[in-house]
Amino acid sequence: MKKNWWQEVVVYQIYPRSFMDSNGDGIGDLQGIISKLDYLEKLGIGAIWLSPVYQSPNDDNGYDISDYQAIMTEFGDMAIMEELIAQAKQRNIEIVMDLVVNHTSDEHAWFVEARKGKDNPYRDYYVWADPVNGSAPNGLRSTFSGPAWEFDEDSGQYYLHLFSKKQPDLNWQNPKVRQEVYQMMNFWIDKGIGGFRMDVIDLIGKIPEQEITGNGPQLHEFLQEMNHQTFGGKNLLTVGETWGATPEIAKLYSGSDRDELSMVFQFEHIGLDEIPGKTKWDFQPMQVPDLKKVFTKWQTELADEGWNSLFWNNHDLPRIISRWGNDQKYRVESGKMFAILLHMMKGTPYIYQGEEIGMTNRPITDVSQVEDIESVNMYHEWLELGHDKEMLIEAINRKGRDNARTPMQWNAEKNAGFTTGTPWLSVNDNYREVNVEAALADPDSIFYTYQKLIQLRKDNPIMIWGSFELLETEAEVFAYYRHWENETWLVVNNFSDKPHRLDLTDVTVADVIIQNYDDTITDLKQMTLKPWQSFVVKVVR
Repeated sequence: MKKNWWQEVVVYQIYPRSFMDSNGDGIGDLQGIISKLDYLEKLGIGAIWLSPVYQSPNDDNGYDISDYQAIMTEFGDMAIMEELIAQAKQRNIEIVMDLVVNHTSDEHAWFVEARKGKDNPYRDYYVWADPVNGSAPNGLRSTFSGPAWEFDEDSGQYYLHLFSKKQPDLNWQNPKVRQEVYQMMNFWIDKGIGGFRMDVIDLIGKIPEQEITGNGPQLHEFLQEMNHQTFGGKNLLTVGETWGATPEIAKLYSGSDRDELSMVFQFEHIGLDEIPGKTKWDFQPMQVPDLKKVFTKWQTELADEGWNSLFWNNHDLPRIISRWGNDQKYRVESGKMFAILLHMMKGTPYIYQGEEIGMTNRPITDVSQVEDIESVNMYHEWLELGHDKEMLIEAINRKGRDNARTPMQWNAEKNAGFTTGTPWLSVNDNYREVNVEAALADPDSIFYTYQKLIQLRKDNPIMIWGSFELLETEAEVFAYYRHWENETWLVVNNFSDKPHRLDLTDVTVADVIIQNYDDTITDLKQMTLKPWQSFVVKVVR
């Protein structure tokens, strides 16, 4: 496989609204990000994935874009955006823009025109359909609850919105739409960005009349066209959000001979605490053997034919320490274990803001405390269906997107140092203990585990190129080897609050690479692993 810079770096996702507020209005902004670039340089990351900063009415926190070539006024302006790109480059950090082109805002100029009538030249930029028997064309549902079709009174037709009704879907079958998107992408490439994260990109090949949304028949044709007309040959990082991907599908996206994307986000591991065939809100406990099976599949089947994205968290997911770890007694230990387990696998690791200091979910007691449109819509829809209020609040506390979006916790001062004003979303109550200032002052903090993992990656090709081999162990022990040339590393993780046994009789420890307890690790025969213990050792077999 050809070597690329994006295989060797760690990416840090910033949710701008919640990262750092520079002007006291309670909303994070671009100047705030610039002010924290030295911190990110200290961490060691090589790229920032920037959630949308384009002009938007904020129905879905910036994922409803009204102008792709303007900056949301709350965040700053184009001059500050250009300054961010330049300042990041000075620190060898690339800016990866969030590309949201499955849909726009209903306030985008294209849709404003499209609504004017069936004969408008922009009408076919979106997906319209006549009523069937006086109601919606078919049974497609919105991710944000309710039908995916909204009736337009003036024209007597429905338009498609796979998300909010204020996020009408673009018609990718229309070549004019595709050319508009490519021109916009080249506008940003010319600004000097390092690539694109592509929001729900697997939906652009949809055939709504057949109720096909993900992985439509022309999807890869469109991506190859996009590649050839925009980022192809420019050595940019491109990662697609692909909820329905299998390893075979991922090879189509990211195979080096495919001329499509660098890599994809697959979400198979993320669904392990959901009841199959139900919604994300229908919970079942995650089983560690299932997690081992999923990760092993992606590590071995993609191998050298594609490239993995490695992540626990993002702006749509609850905090991993609260989700599958222990955010009380073992917050630090489990936080470090998640870092070591993930970063030692093959692929490009992604850190979501606050993950590196062990931020946790923020519980709420009433729906009035919720900002996230997906959670609010679910609550009201399910309440009408007769579900218990307490159960719905519990579901939001477990899976709601606001958990990831609470402001970044910089210090123990008011509002965690995020803003001098009133934050747009309440800060987690634990900010006095869990914050960047405290993490930097403690040499044994989660931050320095992440920093060391990033440096190890820069210094050791085995972390990037080594093959993966799962070990047979107790159910809640996740252990694997990485092999590269004549070197082998053993990665051991106790994914549990309880001690577990490890018994490796044919392995000799040559060197300890990293660990989350201050133990002497020499003999792996009949070893008792502490709760959430994690370590990496160089071994001789």
